[in-house]
This record gives sequence, C-alpha cells and structure tokens, in this order.
Amino acid sequence: MKTSFCTKTTLNDGLTLKLWSDHRIIEWPGLKRTTMIIWFQPPAMCRVANHQTRLPRATSIPWWCLACILQTDIFASFPFQLMSIELGEEYGGTGASFFSVILAVEELAKVDPTVALMCELQNTLTNRLFTTYGTEEQKRTYLPRVSKDTVSSFCLSEAGSGSDAFSLKTRAEKKGDYYIINGSKMWITLAEHAGVFFVMANTDPASGYKGITCFIVDRDTEGLHVGKKEDKLGIRASSTCPVTFENVKVPETNILGQIGQGYKYAIGMLNGGRIGIAAQMLGLAQGCFDHAVPYTKERVQFGKRVFDFQAMQHQIAQVATQLEAARLLTYNAARLAETGKPFIKEASMAKYYAAEVATLTTSKCIEWMGGVGFTKNYPIEKYYRDCKIGTIYEGTSNIQLSTIAKSLAQEY
Repeated sequence: MKTSFCTKTTLNDGLTLKLWSDHRIIEWPGLKRTTMIIWFQPPAMCRVANHQTRLPRATSIPWWCLACILQTDIFASFPFQLMSIELGEEYGGTGASFFSVILAVEELAKVDPTVALMCELQNTLTNRLFTTYGTEEQKRTYLPRVSKDTVSSFCLSEAGSGSDAFSLKTRAEKKGDYYIINGSKMWITLAEHAGVFFVMANTDPASGYKGITCFIVDRDTEGLHVGKKEDKLGIRASSTCPVTFENVKVPETNILGQIGQGYKYAIGMLNGGRIGIAAQMLGLAQGCFDHAVPYTKERVQFGKRVFDFQAMQHQIAQVATQLEAARLLTYNAARLAETGKPFIKEASMAKYYAAEVATLTTSKCIEWMGGVGFTKNYPIEKYYRDCKIGTIYEGTSNIQLSTIAKSLAQEY
C-alpha cells in the first residue's frame, strides 16, 4: 500500500513545487491548506478535518489520524505507513526521505498535533536509532515490527534529570551474557502502547555520562512496568507515563551500538527530533490560523467584518509573516539534516522559533474570535493547550537558546 500526501501550500514558486514533488507530495487543485488527504485506494478519500472534533478533549486514544476513516486505536496509522516513512521498503516502509517526514508531521499537526507527535517520534527518533546504530540482526528483528504494528518509546528522562538528561540514575549491571537494569524513567511518550523501549542506562557510573548505554527492551520483559499516564494540559491523546525497571534482564545482543555511547546517540537523535517538533508546532499554528481567519471574515461588528478593521489586518499579517518565517527555518533545518550537513544550530533555531510562533498564534487566534474562541465548541482552545509543550519537550526553549549561542561562539 503506497501513501501519498496531498496538500495545498501558499508557496507557489517553481522551486517549491519541485521540492514537494521530490518528496512525494502532490499538488491537488482546489484543496485548502487545512486539508490533508491520504490517497490509498481511490476514490476512498476523505478529510482529516472531518474527524478533528473527535479529539478536542480526548484523554486517551482514539487516534482519528490521517485522511480516511480510521479505527479507534493508536495502531491505525500503521497500514498507511505513517510510522515508517523513512524505512526501506524491505522492512515495510515507504523508502521516502527525512524531509517527507517533516512535511507529513506538519500536515497532520494542522488537524491534530497529538497525531503528528506519534508520527514524529517514531520516524525521527526511534526508527532512526534502529537504522543508524542497530546491527543487521536488530534491524531484521525490529524494523518490520515498527513498520507493521509496534509503537516504540524512548526512555531517557528521569525524575531528577530533565534538561540535565545525562545525570540519569538508571543502572545496568553486567551478569554473564546479560545486563540487569534497575531504575525508573519519567515523561515517557507513548509508553502506554509501546511494544519496544529504548532505555538509556549507565553501565559504568564511575565514567559519568560516558557510561550511558542504550538498550533495546521488549515490553513483555519481566520487571518492566508502565505506570499511570499523566493528566496533562495538552496533547492529551498521547500517553505520557513513568516506566520502572526492576531487575530487568536484557541480553547483551540487545545493546544498541556500542557500550558507553548512548549519550552520543541520544544527542544525535534529539537534534533531528527538534526539527520534527518544529514541524509539529508549525502545523499546529497554521491549523489554528486557518480556523480563525475565516471567522474574522464572517463576524460582523459595527457594520463591517472584523477582518476589515486595519488593526485586525495588521495583526493577521504579522502572524502570517511569522508563520512563513518559521516554515522556512524548519524546512532549511530539514534540508541540511537530509543532505548530511551541520544542522544543530538550525534545528534549535527552528524548534525555538516555531514554538514561540505557535504560542503567539494560538493566543492571538483566541482573541480574534472573542468569546467563542474561549469555548470548547471550536478547536482553537485545544491548539492553545497543545502548543505549550513545544517550549518544553526535546529540549526547553532555554536549552535551544543555549545551543544556538554555543554555535555562535564557535563561529565568531
């Protein structure tokens, strides 16, 4: 089953159209920006937006993701290959590019940022860990699973190590051909449904962060426990849970890459993941904007449309400009990452700025819509709640600024 993403974009120059064509994005005349279509067996097509209202206050799955009538569970994304966009066809993926992932995340986030998060994490983080550092045996074992029906989670953060991620306390002690893992993790995204976990544990505490090693741990391994999911402000349909490890026995063959290199792997993957979060925040902001602006053209006050007041036009124009700037930052970072060029500074810039733009955009959109924007009858309040996480996960905004400043110090 092949998946094509169909969208309408405001960037209409020849370069952009070629860009989208190169990434299996089809320009479909007449579609609005807010529409994404998954074309799998014509004419079985419909809009994601038709189902958007299914999730405004959702506290658990269903995931009405994608542009067809999907079933009410998290695993409905798999048949449409949204969980394996970059993976090779031999593993059940589409064989597409990193840029394709970013475009898909952006489009999904326009309708529901939680759905986009699932796609983003599996593609930019966990799948890439397998393809970049996994052995051939690990790839043969796990990649067909994560393409077909298995959600994966990345276990790094702990109660005492958030931004200071590498001060983690989880330990892995070698016993013959196995390692025994003990410790606990916090804020683990998608843990409720994950079938495989990447666990960062220290095999040599005396070496500090240079003892951190990445282990592949199956969910059914004895001693692995997923706790109660957090009751969050936003992104509520995505589970965020603590995960504990009590004498979890993992074979030596389930070490990902080399012993003591886990911190390098985490840094590398999180840098790429920041571009994915930038795309999520960009799509979220654009989706909110696309809901609010038409309302200002329908709402009449003092005898004319709200949109026709110059003060309103200036605000809308400013937000539109900021959205395009965030889009170009995100696309540029994705382009650099895809071509193997240095992108760490650009990734941090994209994530930082896209999160800031999302925060401003959603706040402005509520103001533009007035009282109705403050109610749950419209999706604006959900975008507003969902955007806050963009300044927190995969590196807070302050961490991004520090990363940018560090790069600038080296340049100058």
